[in-house]
Amino acid sequence: MAKKESLVKLSISLFLITVIAAIGLAAIYSITKAPIEKSQSAKKEMAISSVLPKFKGDLQQISIMPESGKDSVIVYLAYEGDQLFGGAVETYTDKAFSGTFSLMVGFDSAGNILGTEVLKMAETPGLGDKIDKKKATFSNQFVGKNPTSFNLKVTKDGGDVEAITAATISSRAFCDAVERAHSSFLKAKKEVTHE
Repeated sequence: MAKKESLVKLSISLFLITVIAAIGLAAIYSITKAPIEKSQSAKKEMAISSVLPKFKGDLQQISIMPESGKDSVIVYLAYEGDQLFGGAVETYTDKAFSGTFSLMVGFDSAGNILGTEVLKMAETPGLGDKIDKKKATFSNQFVGKNPTSFNLKVTKDGGDVEAITAATISSRAFCDAVERAHSSFLKAKKEVTHE
């Protein structure tokens, strides 16, 4: 009988601890959700400003499902008055060494790359993380290039991109993300201008 009472008390204690922990986690989530979303939104705004230098107009957000990839890509078409300045594309790749990373890529109205900004990644420090322009100059080779004539493949695969030494997978993944951004930008531009 004492064993049964002890087991019941232990079960009740465990249940109460679980309920209290769940309530605590829910409270922490609700407290941190808004600041995290605000921080992520600010990071995206800063990335858009970085990849669309000198832009001072309005943005039109369009979601595009790319031909390659599992998720949609967000295209921010940039207008100065009624003229298309270009666009910033929140893109991704699932071919990274770490599995996935996301970028913001800026284009002028002709589709030339204005800049790139890493939004989220977990590539190997000192190697694959060199895709970030704060860590190395790898991404500079894309600026001013138009993917319709600049082959977005590493030279090892017959393309025009000089890969990061010892980080070919990350370099290929970066090219994949930029290519997805470019095709999505062209598709969004076509949807809006009905070309």
